[in-house]
Amino acid sequence: MIYYTLSFAQYYQHLIQVKVRFKAQTQQKIWLPTWIPGSYLIREFARHIESVKALEVSTGNAIQLQKLSKNQWQLHNAQANEIEVSYQVYAYDLSVRGAYIDDERLYINPAAVCVAITGQEDSTVQVQLEIPERFSRFELATSLTVVDGHKPTYTLTASNYHALIDQPFELAEQACMSFEAENIKHRVAISGRHDTDLKRLATDLGKICSSQIRMFGEAPFKDYLFMVMATANSYGGLEHQSSTSLITPRDDLPKSSEPAKPSVNYQRFLGLCSHEYFHAWLVKFIRPHNYVKPNLHQEDYTTLLWVFEGITSYYDDLMLYRSGVIDHDAYIDLVKDQISRYLGNPGRQIQSVAESSFDAWIKYYRPDENSNNAGTSYYNKGALVALCLDLTLRQHGSNLDQLMQALYQRAKNGQHVDEHTLPQLCQQLTGNDMAEFFHHYVNGTTELPLQQLLAEYGVSVQMENKVWPLGLKVQDTPQGLLVQQVLRDSAGAQAGISAQDTLIALNGLKATNNLLQQVGSHTDPMPAVVCHAFRRDELKTFEIQGGGFMTSAAKLLIEDKNRLRQWIDNATKS
Repeated sequence: MIYYTLSFAQYYQHLIQVKVRFKAQTQQKIWLPTWIPGSYLIREFARHIESVKALEVSTGNAIQLQKLSKNQWQLHNAQANEIEVSYQVYAYDLSVRGAYIDDERLYINPAAVCVAITGQEDSTVQVQLEIPERFSRFELATSLTVVDGHKPTYTLTASNYHALIDQPFELAEQACMSFEAENIKHRVAISGRHDTDLKRLATDLGKICSSQIRMFGEAPFKDYLFMVMATANSYGGLEHQSSTSLITPRDDLPKSSEPAKPSVNYQRFLGLCSHEYFHAWLVKFIRPHNYVKPNLHQEDYTTLLWVFEGITSYYDDLMLYRSGVIDHDAYIDLVKDQISRYLGNPGRQIQSVAESSFDAWIKYYRPDENSNNAGTSYYNKGALVALCLDLTLRQHGSNLDQLMQALYQRAKNGQHVDEHTLPQLCQQLTGNDMAEFFHHYVNGTTELPLQQLLAEYGVSVQMENKVWPLGLKVQDTPQGLLVQQVLRDSAGAQAGISAQDTLIALNGLKATNNLLQQVGSHTDPMPAVVCHAFRRDELKTFEIQGGGFMTSAAKLLIEDKNRLRQWIDNATKS
């Protein structure tokens, strides 16, 4: 067994004192992950580790440590003796991916705090938490097994290191409640300041969770925990096998005045819960073959994030409707928003959704002023590829539900997903070779056939013109109009305007949003616009020929509600 002790006595300095005891092997190494599963960016957690030391427990003699790389250490004169490694971790990352401690909250993702023992990652793990007295009134939220909860210490266990880093924990003042979905206990723990109607939230989450369990036929967990941090405006989630960690604006949580039809804010929170919960099947159980035990030392590439995030993004909204939490009008609005974002993304014509998946490590989490021009989102486009795949499968007597169920059964038999799995399963389900679908819409940049496919289910997709004045996206600032993005090949781009320029005058008048709309929204030939702008601290003059840059947004009209229901109603048994 590997024994960890985490002491939070220096919470006021955001420091965690960590000790780990284990029996050393010859040439023993220790290491810390560089990224956390579910979030595909190198996080460099080791940058927060300080004062690493090692000693032999029986003698107290120091063990020589050598740092081999950014996240690995070598123990040089250790033999088959019990060793204690100690170090400090600076923990002030208020996100769902790292560790955060202050005088009101202790939140730990073990991947950011607990080193692994090379060659012993499959050993059983025990974690002892030493909690300051000021936290004794708070409750512990975690899906880890609590074997001893006598304050001021807690003792937790995990079957191995990979199970440990998949189960965050939080100690804070929490509003807690539980509910059952398909006879499985679910818990919710909300920290931060909020005024949540817990009964309403339990009712709605119960419906969503039940719908997802019924679709797959069973759950790959025995119980489930929603850990929620309420803030002013932060937003995000990270999936785990039997829990999810969420951070949300407190205004997205339901209050006692929440209408029967969820508000846009509350609907957004329910969509986040639905998304991360669906990942318990699609990501944590049905996995890319190389993510069964991912390489946590470096980037671990896959072209399949469009499957794991995109299909999940399709279902997170669909499950809100199937559960009865929203009606079909609200659901169609969500589909419309997805399509509008897709149409407003010129980069979809340059980067395929498979390439977007592969490049997540260097692009998705690092957007810049050129991202919309050069790339596409495996979430957004992936969700619409899933929609098209669902409707295409239905043309041949199957549906996406059945594909998900087939993937789940394969995973239960130890079979995981590679680039050939979905095309092969689609052929098995329909008897038709669907290789062309994946060639054009997954590995290629062919425009998705949304209009044709949705028309068969009573939904008309109409394109609405959307004009970017001069091809510019700007933000009002005291200094002028700050250019945030310039669409490629637009009038503004051809004149030489760049992101981060500050427009101060248009045709001799002070640059304002209204004036920019007036002089730059026309798509017909128009007189040149003389623009004065600062680039850094240098004044520049641009003569812009032409007007606005035309993009599209979607308008969806329901023409046949009966045919619509054939698509969006639960298709599991069809």
